[in-house]
Formats: sequence, structure tokens, C-alpha cells
Amino acid sequence: MSEYGEFETGYESGDVEQLHTEAGSEQDYQSDFGVYSQDSASAESTDFETGKHVEYVGADGSRFESTDYTSYSHDEAETNSVFAAEGSEQSSSSEYASIDALRAQFQSAFAEGTQISDGGHGPSIAGH
Repeated sequence: MSEYGEFETGYESGDVEQLHTEAGSEQDYQSDFGVYSQDSASAESTDFETGKHVEYVGADGSRFESTDYTSYSHDEAETNSVFAAEGSEQSSSSEYASIDALRAQFQSAFAEGTQISDGGHGPSIAGH
């Protein structure tokens, strides 16, 4: 160390890096189906009649009468129906990703000194 003290200078530099990533995805699915029924109906009606009529008068005022009849009726109805089936289906998918990068550089200069003294009689210089 000299009588004037020491004086030092320097230079610093550095880097700061920051990396941020984000990713995500989303999936949706929807289905809607409807199935309908089958209907069937039937009806039947049957009518039947029969008859006989006989008339006789005798004792020589002879008379004879006869009636025969038959009646028949038939009704029928039938219905068949089938309903449709329907459906829908949907799906979607999405994905995303992002990345952020930060790079910073810094530089600094510094000076540092010690105290210069001439025995306490003159001005003094101090640094840090």
C-alpha cells in the first residue's frame, strides 16, 4: 500500500434468461340419439244371424208359409306404423401452446478507492 492508498476499477456484465411455457387442450363430445317405437293395432267384428219361420194353417184352408234367412257381417281394421330413429354426434378438440422468453443483459462499471491521507492536515478523499 502506498501513502496515497489504493484505487481499483472494474467492469461487470451478466445475463438473465427467463423462459415461460404454457400449454393446454380441451375436448368436447356430445351425442343425442332418439329411437321411436313401432305401433300395431287390429280390430275385428263378426255378426251372424240365422232365422227360420214356418207357418201352417190346415183344415182345408191349407196354407203353408216358410221363411229362412241368414245374415252375416264381417268388419276388419288393421294399422301398422313404424317411427323413425334419429341421432346426432358432435366432437371438437382444441390445443394451444405459448412460450415467452425474456433475455436481459446488464453491464456496470464500478470504482472503489481507499482514503488518501496526508497526516490529517489536508483534505481527504473517500470512495466506496
